Amino acid sequence: MNFTLRQVRYFVAVAESGSISGAARQLSVSQSAVTEAVKELEGDLGALLLERSGRGVTLTHRGQVFLRHANRILETVADAGRTLPGEDSPAGELHLGASSVVAGYILADLLARFRRAFPAVTVDAFEDSPEYLEHLLVNGELDVAVMVVSRLRQTAALETSTIVQSAYRLWLPLGHPLASARTVSLADIAAAGQIMLSLDEIQETAEAFWREHGLRPTVAFRTRSVEAVRSLVATGAGIAVLPDLVYRPWSLEGDRIEARPMVEQMPPVRVGVVWRRGSPLSKAATRFLDVVLPRGEETA
Repeated sequence: MNFTLRQVRYFVAVAESGSISGAARQLSVSQSAVTEAVKELEGDLGALLLERSGRGVTLTHRGQVFLRHANRILETVADAGRTLPGEDSPAGELHLGASSVVAGYILADLLARFRRAFPAVTVDAFEDSPEYLEHLLVNGELDVAVMVVSRLRQTAALETSTIVQSAYRLWLPLGHPLASARTVSLADIAAAGQIMLSLDEIQETAEAFWREHGLRPTVAFRTRSVEAVRSLVATGAGIAVLPDLVYRPWSLEGDRIEARPMVEQMPPVRVGVVWRRGSPLSKAATRFLDVVLPRGEETA
């Protein structure tokens, strides 16, 4: 096994964009260069990582597993650049809050990156509702919070910077009639039983979007568990409209879940770092922002 960092970067770009052409635009290289790099990587690993179709590409089960390792590889390389000898490594404490979606799908990675870069900082992290996290931030009881920032309530008192922006797609069981449709609209799926995720602002955003289009979905089941949504969709109990942030192509039972774009685009979910406006950040909090924020990201 002798793959290169370039191959890993190209593979991650394809996985994130969902297509060879999208990855090529993101990387500012030719499509043939991306295709060749991914083929070389699959050859080096001896595993098929992508399933190619007219709609783009999807990760195979092995591709999903390797993607987690690939992201860690790229993060470790980035962390190495931040921890060169001689760079000051602050001690102290970081008081960090996280909402449920973040705690389940993003927080572990962010904390691992931060702890590798600044091991002397003690991190006090906990999960709570978005409303309570906003309350703690405004009162100065938290340094920063990582949460869905698409629908913050106290925008005048808080500053935000986006980490992840995630589009919504339709989740379907394998073989569902809508999986073969060329396009899928809200009207197409309104009558189908839906598994609704009652977590953070996801349900609120979805319901507002349905109302704007004059439709009301048929709800088969409501849950706060993303894994329950996956299992119920995979076994045919219903369909779901959820952000790619929480999408995985397999349920815990090993059943396949398809994802399809919709004609009507829901506002994407934005996850970001939030802190109190006008208050000086601690050195540990400033370093946390340095580690987790994309380069060039602007605050709002």
